[in-house]
Amino acid sequence: MDISIERLCIENGLKMTGPRRVIARVLSESTDHPDVDELHRRANRLDQRISLATVYRTVRLLEAKGILERRDLGSRRARYEPSGEKNHFHLVDQDSGKVLEFAAPDAELLLRDIARQHGFDLALIKIELFGRRPAAKMGAEEAMNGDRRDSQARLHGEVQGT
Repeated sequence: MDISIERLCIENGLKMTGPRRVIARVLSESTDHPDVDELHRRANRLDQRISLATVYRTVRLLEAKGILERRDLGSRRARYEPSGEKNHFHLVDQDSGKVLEFAAPDAELLLRDIARQHGFDLALIKIELFGRRPAAKMGAEEAMNGDRRDSQARLHGEVQGT
């Protein structure tokens, strides 16, 4: 992720406690839009003193300050990502709940054209697409993604849990 949640917290006048720093780091390094429970698990690997209540309070505070956005990506749990004013596309696997962010310049042009035809000048495009993968493809891609996550965890000096 190319944005520092900690920097945004400081710019918004938030006091950066130890737990907030850890939670901000985990959010900044996340590419998968974690829910609060997953965020807690990851933060807890770095500092076992961080409680689930602390994560909930921090997420609510960051959301209220406009630093985080709550996303409903088809599960019963809200997921979070840094706020931003950029066009944003998600592909959500309805079976696993995994989220893939992607760019779609051709789709953006088409959507802007459609909006113009209806008298709108688009400021921002955010879209969630929901689908399922064939089982054979999913197994191969998950294996590749697992290898990538393990490599990233080693780079950060963390142990990846499943």
